[in-house]
Amino acid sequence: MSLINDLSWRYATKRMNGNKVSADKIESLLDAIRLSASGFGLQPYQVFVIENPELRAQIQPIAYGQPQVVEASHVLVFAAWNQVTEEKIDAFMQLVSETRNVPVEALGDYRGAIAGSMLNRPQEAQANWAARQVYLAMGTALAAAAELQIDSTPMEGFIPAKLDELLDLSSKGLHSVLMLAVGERDASSDYMANAAKVRYSKDELFVRL
Repeated sequence: MSLINDLSWRYATKRMNGNKVSADKIESLLDAIRLSASGFGLQPYQVFVIENPELRAQIQPIAYGQPQVVEASHVLVFAAWNQVTEEKIDAFMQLVSETRNVPVEALGDYRGAIAGSMLNRPQEAQANWAARQVYLAMGTALAAAAELQIDSTPMEGFIPAKLDELLDLSSKGLHSVLMLAVGERDASSDYMANAAKVRYSKDELFVRL
């Protein structure tokens, strides 16, 4: 299965060589993220696709100096909604209506399921739920990058408050959750480039009932 080979090839790249990923590959990666699973299909996040080298240089110290931030072709910042609101649910219902060519009025049960699940939660719980949807999107991004033979580094190691300030996320109702550096590995200086992938065996990882 080619996906298994692709996932065996990928690793969290520690050093990149600065080469640019082609525009076609970047767009395919973004398409995969757009098609990722999410709760209710709501996609409660935005992804900032940062190519600008000056901006990435500003992000690097926020990411504890990780070199991939400036050596990558692009850095993707996944930012979750701070809150699920009536307005956001209604906007999504309108999108469903237009995409599936059904009247909004026919979507009452669907809207009710989302509203009933989300609107009674405290805002912090809504933000945490939205952040978990980001992790689903990141998983899709990592698999898609591997299939496209794009090297990638998922990053939790940054200071969210400072990144939020730099990108003015609070004014957009967002908070940063994850970053993904994408580019091409520098095998000559990356000590992990030729290391064996370490994973538990299926017998240890899976419980078959």
